[in-house]
Amino acid sequence: MARSQESQRRVSTNAECDDLYDYAVATARPSRRRAKRTSVTWTVTDDWPEDVPVAEAEIAVFEAWFGDLFDELFGNS
Repeated sequence: MARSQESQRRVSTNAECDDLYDYAVATARPSRRRAKRTSVTWTVTDDWPEDVPVAEAEIAVFEAWFGDLFDELFGNS
């Protein structure tokens, strides 16, 4: 590109599209009020049986994926 063309700046007729990379700071949004929190007491109930049934296929999947970790944690027996 010639030097004369390189130094020329394009003049835009539309003022809004003049600078697409204008990093002006956005206007601050008004702060929102926080809702007052009422104290809520949660109750957690557990309806699982004492002994949860586990299928042999589920054990095989866990051993396949986590076998090395189980051996490290519990020893190889």
